[in-house]
Amino acid sequence: MSRPLVILNVVGLTHEMLGPNTPHISQVAAEGFARPMGTVLPAVTCSAQATLLTGSLPREHGIVANGWYWRELAEVLFWRQPNQLVHGERLYDAARKRDPNYTVAKLFWWFNMYADVNWSVTPRPSYPADGRKVMDSYSQPTELKDQLQERLGVFPLFKFWGPGADISSTRWIADASVTVMQQHSPSLTLVYLPHLDYNLQRIGPNDPRIADDVRAVDAEAGKVIDAAKSRGADVVVLSEYAITAVNRPVHINRVLREHGYLVARREALGWETLDAGASRAFAVADHQVAHVYVRRSDDIAAVADLLRKTPGVDRVLDRAAQAEFGLDHERSGELVVIAAPEAWFTYYFWLDDALAPDYARTVDIHRKPGYDPVELFVDPQLKWPKLRVAARLAQKLLGFRYYMDVIGLDASLVKGSHGRLPTQGCENREAPIFVCSNKAIEQDAIKMEAVKELVL
Repeated sequence: MSRPLVILNVVGLTHEMLGPNTPHISQVAAEGFARPMGTVLPAVTCSAQATLLTGSLPREHGIVANGWYWRELAEVLFWRQPNQLVHGERLYDAARKRDPNYTVAKLFWWFNMYADVNWSVTPRPSYPADGRKVMDSYSQPTELKDQLQERLGVFPLFKFWGPGADISSTRWIADASVTVMQQHSPSLTLVYLPHLDYNLQRIGPNDPRIADDVRAVDAEAGKVIDAAKSRGADVVVLSEYAITAVNRPVHINRVLREHGYLVARREALGWETLDAGASRAFAVADHQVAHVYVRRSDDIAAVADLLRKTPGVDRVLDRAAQAEFGLDHERSGELVVIAAPEAWFTYYFWLDDALAPDYARTVDIHRKPGYDPVELFVDPQLKWPKLRVAARLAQKLLGFRYYMDVIGLDASLVKGSHGRLPTQGCENREAPIFVCSNKAIEQDAIKMEAVKELVL
């Protein structure tokens, strides 16, 4: 009979954070052990989760970032949800080979749609034809989301990401996870708690206010840990990456545009959009790593040389160099660029803010051709931001189409980022963590790609 296992993914948690602010997680460590964990390049959500569950690197599982350029479509697509995008045997697939009765709940981990699990829930808004976005979730079985929302209310999507992101979404996920565990007793429960991601990027890891966030997420993790212990389950607490302090946004696409590689299209309503298919080279920025797609092979060397000379760039990896990090996959760019320790990459491709696309000033994770942490801030240049938000919400309640244009274009607001590999010797604060209640699997060093076999 398999022993129940609960894995909590506490985003942004590091070994350095364990202590008085984390009584619940620290108790798990005291019963078992805690270690900084090796990570993958890029150290971002989707790549890390795919490695944790498959035990392989991006060259095998194919998740080279949170989003990439789909060459056949000539489009950049971020935050896709279908589980079929991940290649390789999952942790729970391997568990079922050992125990055919093994059951799995996957709660808010990514690539959750159509995953071969018994119970799953993931954010999934509804998009009516009139342009509105309505809060909702996706679940398997379909009635699970309705049961949870009847008990807990509608999942607070606008507290999950955007300028309003706070502990509310993590609390909802923790409560939903406890409910699923109590009602269904899964063999394996995967839980994603995102709260630390927000202020670590907004105000940076060195701000003393982060201690409040650590205490808040530990309290929610404690609910799940207590529910796990009441079932006699083992508990693993881990993270995907550490967030480090940054002070330099690098506008990598503007560099490529200024040198004639990137093409922008002027739209009929006056703004510009990235024309990826027409560009000789452009970057898909994802925190501190950018995939640079170069259409002509004879441009690769020149683009690489240009980017190596760009302030804020640490390394430029061609296909051969990508192999060293297990990132040599067909979805990767011809070049992969790594930011300097204090830098990160914006997706900005326009040269004049007056020509920025309409989505630039909104929270729009699917239309932007790159990751945008500035979505965590209300534009500080707005004179009456709460009035602007209230007016837009009034439009929504009245059934009108509305445009929540409250996000600024000042990338210097961002104080924390991730994606690089940890600096050697700084793993306690720059590496993710692995905590386990069971000493039986204790090791001195734990690689992210070893977690699957370790927990099996």
